[in-house]
Amino acid sequence: MAIDSLRLPDLDKTDRPNNRLLAAMPQSALLKPFIRQLVLQPGFVCLDAGEAIELIYFPVSGLISLVVSTSDGEVAETAMVGREGAVGLQSAFGQRRSFTRAMVLVGGTFYAIPAEQLRLALSEEAKALVYRYLETELAEALQLAACNAIHDGPARLARWLLQSADRTGSDLLLLTQEQISEMLALRRTTITLLSQELQKRGAIRYSRGKITITNRQALQAAACECYGIIAGLHRPPVVGAETDSSEAAAG
Repeated sequence: MAIDSLRLPDLDKTDRPNNRLLAAMPQSALLKPFIRQLVLQPGFVCLDAGEAIELIYFPVSGLISLVVSTSDGEVAETAMVGREGAVGLQSAFGQRRSFTRAMVLVGGTFYAIPAEQLRLALSEEAKALVYRYLETELAEALQLAACNAIHDGPARLARWLLQSADRTGSDLLLLTQEQISEMLALRRTTITLLSQELQKRGAIRYSRGKITITNRQALQAAACECYGIIAGLHRPPVVGAETDSSEAAAG
């Protein structure tokens, strides 16, 4: 892809949970007085389609799904946001409305910052990072559109599970098959069969409402190429940090 990787901080190498995008923002200390720490449960609606964006949500340990609803009540996921990003960030450039419903899929800890305060506090350098993140979101959405149109159910499920684990920072996912079927626009019975197949391969272990990735390599082998492409958009190391040749080669 033409868009460069955001090269966000790798939080696995830090000593406390955080949000990678917020941690990468220059002069992020200026935002601290306005940050609210929330514990949100699955199903909580952060933003509804058409709603004015008043709060920007930065997931720390949970996962937010951006979904589009049809007139007959069907929903489909257009993007997921975890600790690598934020929801509602387009309002950093002025008053905006949400294009989709933003709903908590995996409960956990989230930071919330009033959109107006973020607009006032961001430096030009921080705004440039926000703009790059929004470009990355667009690139990801385009890749997912191609993925949903071209790739089969097993590959999409494997990709989706890997993304969910990456963005929550955990290989234990508290998700039901009904939730996954809605997000991937597949029948629940299809998700059951695909999960059983992945479990036979030793890639995951599934019990009611809980999926554990037991063999990431096997799950990656089952996933489509879109997983690697999307993961590359958010790859560490820290923004602006110099890397030696070995790190550059590894990236």
